Amino acid sequence: MSNIFVGQTALRVQVTCSQDITSAKTLEIKYRKPDGTEGEWTAQEGVAATGVIYYDIADATILDQPGIWTFWSYIKFSDDTIGYGDAIKQEVNAEGTL
Repeated sequence: MSNIFVGQTALRVQVTCSQDITSAKTLEIKYRKPDGTEGEWTAQEGVAATGVIYYDIADATILDQPGIWTFWSYIKFSDDTIGYGDAIKQEVNAEGTL
């Protein structure tokens, strides 16, 4: 991801779990905000063979805090096993700053 900003929309958050997700029944991108609050978004399949998933941010209230955000994938497969991807950190800047 490149520079992103508080309140930004028309943004795609993309992560990977580096395994085939063809048999997945749950695709989520989990996040941790700078204040420690955690949550998740229901993700869409990007490339099943390599475990790429994404979430398109269209609401200005989603990225609501400047600072370092952490994102990672959570995959639940049809046999109820769970896979995670490596966490990535992304700075979200206040508007007009870098």
